[in-house]
Amino acid sequence: MSSTVEALEAEALQLSASERARLVERLIASLDIDPEVEEAWAAEIERRNAEIESGAVSLVPGPDALAKLKTEFR
Repeated sequence: MSSTVEALEAEALQLSASERARLVERLIASLDIDPEVEEAWAAEIERRNAEIESGAVSLVPGPDALAKLKTEFR
């Protein structure tokens, strides 16, 4: 590791947990993203949103979904 990276790491570790989390999010967002993957996710989000809005599917509260999954996988 270069001394610059080590210095940045040491400085980043002095940040609060929320500041470090924000930094991590921004660094990850700066990495190269495959446009095809992003387009596929955008299409999937649109499809799911349309299903919800049309009433074709209904939402399940989070605690209910987790309870069902726990029951199924025991």
